[in-house]
Amino acid sequence: MKLGHTLATLAAGMLFGFGLAASTMIRPEVVLSFLRFQDFGLMLVMGGALVVTALAYALVPRLLRQPLLGGSFQKHAIHKGARMVAGAALFGVGWGLSGVCPGPAIAGLGAGNWMLLYALVGLALGALVQGLTDKAP
Repeated sequence: MKLGHTLATLAAGMLFGFGLAASTMIRPEVVLSFLRFQDFGLMLVMGGALVVTALAYALVPRLLRQPLLGGSFQKHAIHKGARMVAGAALFGVGWGLSGVCPGPAIAGLGAGNWMLLYALVGLALGALVQGLTDKAP
């Protein structure tokens, strides 16, 4: 990987982590209160993220000929089916029970919340099981 790509990736990750920390999404108790409809602050965060992402996906390929760091814009296939629904449901149940999502968990580690390490180990084991059981096309 080129140094420019590495620095851009590092900067984007730091910006994302800062945003998660500033929005308090790195605190599982805040996420759980949102999921129990007791605190709607994260709804504004997620709504804002959805709007920015939708606009970026719609407008950036029209404004730029290629991504800033090279390559090309591509559409990603969505593989709908029972495995996707089961995986989404399992992820949602885990998120609802623990209040932990992968991105905020990693950012939370950076903020010193070491208890999130348990959740990240569980996420890694789940990803490993999915990778071992995945049927290659």
